[in-house]
Amino acid sequence: MLSQPALVFSHAIGRYGRRGSIDESDDMEVQSINYGSEQSGLIWGYMFSPGKPTRHITSEGALQWLQGHSAGEREFIWLHFNLSNAASEKWIRKHGIVPEEFYEALHEGSRSTRIELVEGDLMAVVNDVLHDFTFEPSDMSTMWVNVTRRIVLSARTRPLQSIEKLRQAIESGDSIRSTVELLVHLLREQAEVLVHIVRRTVTQVDDIEDALLADRLNHRRAKLGALRRLLVRLQRLLAPEPGALFRLLQRPPEWIHDNDLQDLRQSTEEFSVVLNDMAALQERIKLLQEEIAARVNEENSQSLYLLTTMTVLALPVNITAGLLGMNVGGIPMADDGTGFWAIAAFAFAVTAVAAWLLLRHKR
Repeated sequence: MLSQPALVFSHAIGRYGRRGSIDESDDMEVQSINYGSEQSGLIWGYMFSPGKPTRHITSEGALQWLQGHSAGEREFIWLHFNLSNAASEKWIRKHGIVPEEFYEALHEGSRSTRIELVEGDLMAVVNDVLHDFTFEPSDMSTMWVNVTRRIVLSARTRPLQSIEKLRQAIESGDSIRSTVELLVHLLREQAEVLVHIVRRTVTQVDDIEDALLADRLNHRRAKLGALRRLLVRLQRLLAPEPGALFRLLQRPPEWIHDNDLQDLRQSTEEFSVVLNDMAALQERIKLLQEEIAARVNEENSQSLYLLTTMTVLALPVNITAGLLGMNVGGIPMADDGTGFWAIAAFAFAVTAVAAWLLLRHKR
């Protein structure tokens, strides 16, 4: 039997070749450990320069750029991290790129969408939906963004639609002139994702309403409830806090240009329009739920009325059968050969009278 050191050595020989390189399986293992990012947790990085195409940048390249960057230059970078990789927060803390409030926002319970000014930086908490969004409340996640004059740092735990659309736009050649414009671009991409969700929800609500009007509704009330809960959650999480946004627009930092400030104000207005559409859709769903509930109550009332009518009509026969079925003496017409028919005629006559009274009351 091999000793423990020999086992470790033999395992190392299996993992590494004679030249000491890691084989292909170990490459896949390292990639899975890094969660699709660098060892520092960086998923992607971009450098933006006026008049030049956007370039990719690594975490090491970003550090070198920060050390050699001049305050007068107009270049800026965007670093996007994966918080599922534990090395992300460690790398960010080590190099002091964001203020301490950024880490507090990462770990606090409230994750409502907001943009606020923290120590001269713009800090944004943005909620978005996942790539494989299936109209479930669990298909939403949060992203944290810190914006300065020359650095945009974003971090998330799960892949989100808006940030991926922004990356695709940059890869397609969209020019970004400043860090604030990059944030505005992200907010607009998020608004477009919400518009798409609202349109898909409207299509589903239209189908349910058509089925309701055609009297073909079948177990759609629960689906409406799920859609309404989803819209309420989206509106609660995605609606920017008006107080923080108002303070930011009234007293912006000096390094934000007027054009960027105007774009930020316009993007928030567009976002408000989307949220108003969501509120109107919620009201429409509420009305449909009330209509379905009214129809269900009406059907239940009709069923209850029918059951009550049958009970009343059967009451004379049941009473007569109960009286004549008692095993006691003195039962009338017990020795009469026509007694059965006489009693049956009496019971049916009373039933007919009761039915006539019920029909007259209904009319």
